Amino acid sequence: MAKATPLFSRRIDYDDGAILQMRIVVVPTPVRGSAHSLKYSLFYGRAGERILAYDNEAGKGDHIHRGDLETRYMFTTVEQLVADFLSEVRLLRGGSV
Repeated sequence: MAKATPLFSRRIDYDDGAILQMRIVVVPTPVRGSAHSLKYSLFYGRAGERILAYDNEAGKGDHIHRGDLETRYMFTTVEQLVADFLSEVRLLRGGSV
């Protein structure tokens, strides 16, 4: 059986207590609900508080959590995924990542 291959992993712990964590893995078969071979979790928040998250949980497909609101995300490329996420984090942080 083919294994998942880590593609990217990064974590930043900010001085103000915020956390940015990005994990992207290449999977042998697409996650149920997604049409690509990536499993990802991009998180921005604090311990116990999700402010923003992009992920593709099995069965839900690609989506974004903004607080308690969940919306679909149109995945195109891994580069665009990361750019979209970091753009939103930059806005939330007042211009810096």
